[in-house]
Parts: sequence; C-alpha cells; structure tokens
Amino acid sequence: MSLLFKPFRIGKRKIKNRFIHSATYECMATPDGFVTESLVNRYHTLARGEVGLIIPGHMYVHSQGKAALLQTGINDDRFIPGLKSLVDTVHDEGSDILFQLAHCGQQTKKEVIGGIPMSPSADHRDPITFFKPRAMRETDIEEVIYAFGEAALRAAAAGADGVQIHAAHGYLVNEFLSPFFNHREDRWGGSDENRFRLFVEIYNAVRRSMPPDRIVSVKINACDYTPKEGITPDLAARYAAWMSDLGVDLIEVSCGASNFSWMNMVRGDVPVKELVHAMPVYMKPAAWMLMKSMSGKYNFSGPYNVDALKQIRQVTADTPLSVVGGVRRIDDMEGIINGGHSDFVSMSRPFIREPHLVRKMREGKIRTVSCVSCNRCFGNLTANRPVRCVNMERAGVAQRSGEDKRPVEVRWEEHGLEHGATR
Repeated sequence: MSLLFKPFRIGKRKIKNRFIHSATYECMATPDGFVTESLVNRYHTLARGEVGLIIPGHMYVHSQGKAALLQTGINDDRFIPGLKSLVDTVHDEGSDILFQLAHCGQQTKKEVIGGIPMSPSADHRDPITFFKPRAMRETDIEEVIYAFGEAALRAAAAGADGVQIHAAHGYLVNEFLSPFFNHREDRWGGSDENRFRLFVEIYNAVRRSMPPDRIVSVKINACDYTPKEGITPDLAARYAAWMSDLGVDLIEVSCGASNFSWMNMVRGDVPVKELVHAMPVYMKPAAWMLMKSMSGKYNFSGPYNVDALKQIRQVTADTPLSVVGGVRRIDDMEGIINGGHSDFVSMSRPFIREPHLVRKMREGKIRTVSCVSCNRCFGNLTANRPVRCVNMERAGVAQRSGEDKRPVEVRWEEHGLEHGATR
C-alpha cells in the first residue's frame, strides 16, 4: 500500500492517512460568526471522503481580527456548541480536526471590524482596501496573545484534536514575522529574534490552554512574495527551526500574502470576471484591465513550495511537515512523502471540487486531481458567495452546501458543556 494511505503520528494523535484539508475560507458562517448547517455539511462530506486531517477555514480569535463578513468565530464561549457540532460530524466519520486560529492584522475592511485595522507598523497602505493600518500598541499585543490562548481553550472545550496558529498569508502573526510588514524598533521588531517574539508568546499561551494530548501546529510562509523583501526561504527555515525547538507538533508550509501577493499564493488562472464583479462600479474598468494584464503570468506545472520545503526539512529534526500549493498528482504526492521531504500533503482547491478525492485515490479510480486551478472558487468569495467549484454546478452536496445559512441549532446541555466552559 502507498505511504499516502498509511497512518502517521502528529504529537500524540495518530492520523489515519497522509492527507490534510488545508484551511480554506468557506464564507458559510453567520454574519456574527456562528457555525451553520452548511459548514457542518461541508465537513461531514469531506470526512466521509476519508481526508485524514481536516482544518476548517480560519477562525477569528478577536473581533478586531475578523478578516471577512461570513468567517467563523472562536472569540466567544457562545460559539462552542456550534463548533462542537463541527467536531462531532468529522469524528463520526473517523477523521481528525484542527481549528485554525487567526487574526487578520491589516488584511480586513473597516466595515468588517468597525475600526481601523491593526498591524505591527503603519507603513504599508493595503493595496486592496487602500486603508493604512495603525501600529499596534503594547496593550494591543498583550490582548492578542490573550485572545489566542482563550480561543485555544474554546477549541479544546469543543473537542477539537488541536489547533493551528495561522502565521502565513499576510495575517497578523505573519506580519510580525516579516521584515516587509514589521518595522518596529522595540522588543517586537528590529531583528529576527524580536520579530519571532510574538509567535513565541502566542504559542506558549496556546500550549498552556490545550490538553497535553492535543496538537498545536502552525502554518507558515516559505516566501511572502511581497513588493519588497519579506520572508524568504532562508528566513522561513530559520523560523521553522526555532518552532521545532519550541515543540510545535506540525508545520504546514505555504506562501504568499492575501492582499499583497494573492496570485503568487494560489497560482493558476486569474478569475477576472468574479473579482471585477465584486468591485465598486468606479473601480471596475481599471480593475478589469489590471486583472487581464495579469492573466497567464501565474501558471504552474507542479507543487511550487517543495524547494523551500526541502530547506525547512533539513533544520526541523523530527517535527512532522506538510506542504500545500499545486499538489495535483499521486506521483508528485508519493514523491514528496517517499523522498522524506514531507510527512503529509495538504490541499485546498482539489477538495472544493472533489470532496471524496482521497477515497477515490485509495480505490484507484483517479491518479490526477481534476481541479484546473481556474480559481473561480476563490473569486466568488470576494462577493461573499459560499466557496464552491464553479465548473461543477451539477455536483453533489459539497457544491450546494453554501445554501443553508441557518445557525446550527444546539443546546449546551446536549453536548455535555457548561456555560463559561473556558476560564
């Protein structure tokens, strides 16, 4: 049997195969952050498809860290029953689940958070929203660290198998790690060690909040692809080595910053129609010309984060690794695992198109993912539409799952929870 379908341990948990559903914003929560029937259905389908480890879309740990209107929240105890429904539906099918804990930093809109977005420094105007963030104060930083710890407590109370700290894609932790975003001259910036300090504090807060048998993982950038140099593969390897020394259970390797280098992050076609549709009327002509000029510049022929992954593997000892980005063929997946470069392979878009992908691969029905990386699934998100494969309108529940926006109807008592289940 291929190693892809054999179990592997992350910390004290045994994952049934080497496939990870990489966190993907679903646009399926209620506007105030509650889990909906759509979300539960989506992850039930993925678990039935035999994905070993499922990481739902990023969950905001603080009201000021909310990235998008229909993002799932984990910043309040009221969310725990719905989150537990999400956990239970995945566990019922034999898969494991981690919650990705996130703070968006400057990559959000004023109307989403009701204020000015925060960042380590106030130097870079956001190229999507045109807002200039405010530099975080010491009290802001302390509040964020506390928020991550409290969110981890809620994840544990909901029964999740662990959490993933989102330190990639231009979100707040990535912003502190990156010399492109972080121009501070205090203890939170100015050197690699100081830029790493926020991650250390967040990791320690999260680790203290999690039971010893749960996973604490991290998602990092191999490269930021920002206009000026940010995280490079060399710096990513240095950070990964430090994370390994701290005791992180799993490092997932990605790339890019959502608002600054989105197409470098996802590669493939530019979804011009969907992106322009979501723009204000006055921006549409210029946006159309810009998007069309980008078309054809981000094609790829295989996994595009593997070279950086190999560099990270050399310095992370026995810490399990996973890689996301352009993984489409079984031959590539087996090459990555058998070559010792990674212990898992992570995918996002392929699971949007084919939620039963892993089962079909195990049964020998397919060897290549049918996702063509048109990116129209992600383009739809800009218009607050649920994530789906636009090229498979007639597909099953995974393509219809965004229709049910009702909050999950649960009672605390039904889940064996008490109010105030965190601190």
